[in-house]
Amino acid sequence: MNCCGEGLAAPATSGGAVSPLEWKFSQVFGERTAGEEVREVDIISAIEFDGTGDHLATGDRGGRVVLFERTDIKDHGGHRRDLERMDYSNSGHPEFRYKTEFQSHVPKLDYYKNLEIEETINKIRWCQTANGALFLLSTIASSMSASSKPYLANGACKDRPVSSPSNDTSFPSLHLPVVTSQETSLVARCRRLYDNAHDYHINSISNNSGGETFLSADDLRINLWNLEISNQSFNIVDVKPANMEDLTEVITSAEFHPTHCNMLVYSSSKGLIRLVDLRQSALCDTHSKLFEEQQAPGSRSFFTEIIAAISDIKFAKNGRHILSRDYMTLKLWDINMDSGPVATFQVHEHLRPKLIDLYENDSIFDKFECCLSGDGHRVATGSYSNLFRVFGCSEGSTEATTLEASKTPLRRRVQTPGRPSRSLGNLRRVRRRCNIKGADNSGADANGNYFDFTKKLLHLAWHPSEDLIACAASSSLYMQTDHLYIVAAKTMEF
Repeated sequence: MNCCGEGLAAPATSGGAVSPLEWKFSQVFGERTAGEEVREVDIISAIEFDGTGDHLATGDRGGRVVLFERTDIKDHGGHRRDLERMDYSNSGHPEFRYKTEFQSHVPKLDYYKNLEIEETINKIRWCQTANGALFLLSTIASSMSASSKPYLANGACKDRPVSSPSNDTSFPSLHLPVVTSQETSLVARCRRLYDNAHDYHINSISNNSGGETFLSADDLRINLWNLEISNQSFNIVDVKPANMEDLTEVITSAEFHPTHCNMLVYSSSKGLIRLVDLRQSALCDTHSKLFEEQQAPGSRSFFTEIIAAISDIKFAKNGRHILSRDYMTLKLWDINMDSGPVATFQVHEHLRPKLIDLYENDSIFDKFECCLSGDGHRVATGSYSNLFRVFGCSEGSTEATTLEASKTPLRRRVQTPGRPSRSLGNLRRVRRRCNIKGADNSGADANGNYFDFTKKLLHLAWHPSEDLIACAASSSLYMQTDHLYIVAAKTMEF
């Protein structure tokens, strides 16, 4: 794979060049042996860090949520924020351990369409903590649930003795038991079910910075919910035409601004990003800004719209930039400049001669996610053969690193590509299907490296404050950081 960041249009952030990172393996959970069969329900479909980075949640196609907890901070006595205030320097690397898991969703029947809704978890989002409990939102195709994980069951308190009545002197030698255990009892339960508000596939959920509301987006609508009210939502964006034959684009991703509670963005299958201000009207049919990259004259083809479809968008932590991922590239946008992206990073340019093959085997419709580092200096996204790429986006940076999700991340494997199973297509594929003979199915780049299109790294998330990436390739979970380690967890099964 080409490791160069071609097409860097302009510096994304200021502050001078940042030194490239070095990535090494450190930790693995539940690794599979070579050739061991992977069950469909074990394939990871969502990853998310909480706001502190001390907890990580993954969801899979079996409807399960698995939680991991960071342990190295606790081992040094004190919470991470307390240690930061003490100017504590941790010489080791972040370490996570398996904490618990629970069943978030089960298969259900859509009586309206007479179809079974799969329990695959599409997205996970952490909510603000309350009373020592951890809350998160998880969504499947048409419903969402809010789950909590209290640290102690039944409302008990640790290290608090149960004393005898002070006026009772009949039994001076009587001693009641004292709770001394430091172990916590984890209980996960569904607190609310947000159901019956979407007729189409839910592709996004996002918490509002105010902490009271969140949005859910499907192919045609975006709804606004109050976390405390599960039986009512407000439709704020509706792109459904009066006649479905006139449908030309669908919503692919949506996210609230990280600090401004009145702003959100959503992307479409046409490669457009729209900025919406909730203060303008109750129904946001019109956008405040439209982010679109102009196509060069004569560059349009049958594949133009397909590869332009945006599969994921993310706000930078400071809210100034938006990162978007389409099939071929990563693009970084300045929220104050809608004329074009400030930086473009080529991810799949080597696959451009093979778009016909990718269309025929449905790989061209794969939905890759993207993420940004907490400091905004780097961006990352996945590719095929369990590879992912990290680009530097600070001023003057030329960093472009290709890594493999394995114990040897810098190793380049040469494999014969396989043919993936059929997956759900998008709007363009429904409207037209081509069948071109004589296509080259080698799957090799200009250097002769082969790419396995059945091993795709779709989901990843960057730690909010450290250079640590968690990414999933099929049924494998990987966490990576600079200088010290790459954490790899193969096939989440406990």
